[in-house]
Amino acid sequence: MSMKYKFLLVIWGSFFLGSQSMAQVDEVNIYSERKEELIKPLLDKFTAETGIKVNLVTGEGDALIKRLEIEGKDSLADILLATDVARLYRAKSLELLQPVQSDILVSAIPANFRDGEGYWYGLSLRSRIIVYAKERVRPEQLSTYEAMTNPEWKGKVCVRSSSNPYNQSLVASMIARLGVEATEVWASGLVQNFARTPKGGDRDQIKAVAVGECDIALVNTYYLGGMLRSEMVDEKQAAEKVALFWPNQGDRGAHFNISGAGLTRAAKNRDAAIKLLEFLAGDEAQVWYAEMNFEFPVKAGIAVSETLQQWGNYIADDINLDQLGQYNAEAVRLMDRAGWK
Repeated sequence: MSMKYKFLLVIWGSFFLGSQSMAQVDEVNIYSERKEELIKPLLDKFTAETGIKVNLVTGEGDALIKRLEIEGKDSLADILLATDVARLYRAKSLELLQPVQSDILVSAIPANFRDGEGYWYGLSLRSRIIVYAKERVRPEQLSTYEAMTNPEWKGKVCVRSSSNPYNQSLVASMIARLGVEATEVWASGLVQNFARTPKGGDRDQIKAVAVGECDIALVNTYYLGGMLRSEMVDEKQAAEKVALFWPNQGDRGAHFNISGAGLTRAAKNRDAAIKLLEFLAGDEAQVWYAEMNFEFPVKAGIAVSETLQQWGNYIADDINLDQLGQYNAEAVRLMDRAGWK
């Protein structure tokens, strides 16, 4: 190990652990792809209820996984929190996670939203849906993801880039359902209907529909929910000009993904970390996800927020989310072949 890296470990150790060696305080260290404001209030609740301190480091998902790789057994992270199942799948494949056997987690989280061996667990759900301009599109014109390639949408589709993991997981789900050949035909057709070169985040796609740059877009549900309840006037006004459409309700259902977490292989605070995972799958945290983050609870029987209720009932694709990880690399190659920038 280089002197430079040893120095970095000392710095991170100081940040994470402080004087732990002097005062054996229970704590959990998290590498989180979720932004601080979307997870810290829950972590504070956990600390208040258990007395277990939580140290949070946020960053881009791939960078956090790379950090875990580099740090190896010396990593101070106990939990990896990701916003896409493919990253959790990759972390497991790289042997960066360890299995957790918990009756609480198994009882709370449906089998298709957790790893079969307990390496990762989904904690909240979001769907990648179609939003459309209320003034220019009738809902009866929409039906499926596949139908977005129809000629009537030529030059009218907005979407993020192919480097976005949410798009990659949608394509991976289609590979699992339709096969590589049919999915590539779809992706190529979708590219032909792009209104512009992919750019920006999901909020930018919603804003583009609102101002008439395109008529339909692919976005995650919680971005639309957040904009509808935003204190920023421009975001709220843009969101009010679009409506949500649940695709593929006549067949496999709308695509869903998770935010989720796994226990790192190097975890030094295993018991406290498992307590935190169980807390995040519990009723209090699940209600918070629904009310504050506009996400769907992964645990059955939890009421969704008023905003989500207004979007009506839906059929969700019940694909085992492992497959989104299995087909992620193929999805990336396919999107590249299709010209999806």
